[in-house]
Amino acid sequence: MFKAFRIITLLLIFIALAFYSKTQKLKSRNWTAPLEVVIYPMNSEQNEAVENYIQQLNNDVFKEIDTFFANEAEHYKLIIQQPTKTNLGKIIQIFPPPAPAFPFNTLEAILWSIKLRYWAYNNTPDDKSNLHRVRVYVYYHEATEDKQLKHSLGLDKGLLSIVHAFASKDQEAQNNIVIAHELLHTVGALDKYDNNNQPVFPEGYAEPNKDPLFPQLQAEIMAADIPLSQTDSEMAESLDHCIIGKKTATEINWL
Repeated sequence: MFKAFRIITLLLIFIALAFYSKTQKLKSRNWTAPLEVVIYPMNSEQNEAVENYIQQLNNDVFKEIDTFFANEAEHYKLIIQQPTKTNLGKIIQIFPPPAPAFPFNTLEAILWSIKLRYWAYNNTPDDKSNLHRVRVYVYYHEATEDKQLKHSLGLDKGLLSIVHAFASKDQEAQNNIVIAHELLHTVGALDKYDNNNQPVFPEGYAEPNKDPLFPQLQAEIMAADIPLSQTDSEMAESLDHCIIGKKTATEINWL
């Protein structure tokens, strides 16, 4: 009897989440009002230098994210002039549930997604509807030479994103690329790079019709790298060197 009750309860939870996610999807991708983006910084290493960096963060650090989306919206002749409104949120002391090791299977991803949404509900609630708000949790790491960061994630369901970034002013421009990339995942955009992290032709190229094709001069945001040859690419320096390609624009309901 208890087992049946537990199964029914879980089914009801899944149904409720599915309905809420569908509503979120419709609301967040109609682009009739700015998508509210809140950045929640976290000191991933409990490091004093990282803490000092986090304490001096302000909205200006993330201003170019909104500028990027405004410029791209103008290019695609969107009705709304400012698709996003990015603000700095509170510092998070209790970390989200850890993501499963990448690459992960579907069941692991679903279970982690549910845990993350429950954690977000408990730790970053407010009196606003989350149907039109993207919450980006940024793990800041000390910027040391050759340090490799964990994979960042953006959830297509839940409007939640986990970003790993360097706590350095010199890295802020590229941090914003990662934030914008993961933000676009939350509204339906797919990655445009292959298993070797190379941009996929043609959708991962900013100018797939360029002649000669290489080197490219900009990055498609969902690839984030600028192709220099068929086998070599480099990360864009800032969002000024990124664009939203037609494939991505279609995925996020801009076309």
